[in-house]
Amino acid sequence: MTTVLVTGTSSGIGRATVARLARHPGLTVYATARKVEAIADLAEAGARLLPLDVTDEASMTAAVAAIEAEHGQVDVLVNNAGYGEYGPIEETPMDRVRAQFETNVFGLSRLTQLVLPGMRRAGRGRIVNVSSMGGRIVFPGGGYYHASKYAVEAISDALRQEVRPFGIDVAIVEPGLIRTGFGAVAAGSLGAGADPAGPYRRMVAAVDETMARSYENRLLAAAPDAVARVIERAVTARRPRTRYLVTAAAWAMVHTRRLFGARVFDAINRLQFR
Repeated sequence: MTTVLVTGTSSGIGRATVARLARHPGLTVYATARKVEAIADLAEAGARLLPLDVTDEASMTAAVAAIEAEHGQVDVLVNNAGYGEYGPIEETPMDRVRAQFETNVFGLSRLTQLVLPGMRRAGRGRIVNVSSMGGRIVFPGGGYYHASKYAVEAISDALRQEVRPFGIDVAIVEPGLIRTGFGAVAAGSLGAGADPAGPYRRMVAAVDETMARSYENRLLAAAPDAVARVIERAVTARRPRTRYLVTAAAWAMVHTRRLFGARVFDAINRLQFR
């Protein structure tokens, strides 16, 4: 049996991922959340439940120890927990920025550190980090969120090279717009972190309007299961790809930025967020 630990499974991508992975007879899937009662129904889908807060050292250590005590090691770690902190760079309070990195970067990094010794002992393992198209392109109002995902990309690229000699694979999943609670959380933080009478008020209003319209657009935004299917491939493939970019719209935006450069992409953003 292959043990899979998935973080952030109380909603959205994490929940859909557990539902998919739990169907595989060869996988023992651990669904985690800060409050286990929020994921109680995932036990009916065949998952095992563990409390896990990726901002709490004791919680992360206990979760990994519980799996290792029963199975010897975590075979696959899916680092999915994360959220979007939005607001102007100048006006976003630094405590909110630190909280963003604590979840999106430091929690991911520490949990990875905790599972790697067991993977090395076993001579095998896989780490799937859920990043974002926002780890490769940047929109106004999301600078700190994008910075956290750029960090995930860099950490993943370095880690992939470091652990390959031990039989451990590292894959990055980069979703585009996904219809989860992410958009609402991001919009809420956008309003909370900006001065309503400040110099960025017009930009904030434009970003808020564009985000709402984009997440409602079925051509731009996909359901969580679209990402869950890709994570399933990254977990079960004999040789996973280094990156999986999810949704056609995300592919178009990322490659527009790559092919035409920063000035053209900035000009597109000025039109979109005017």
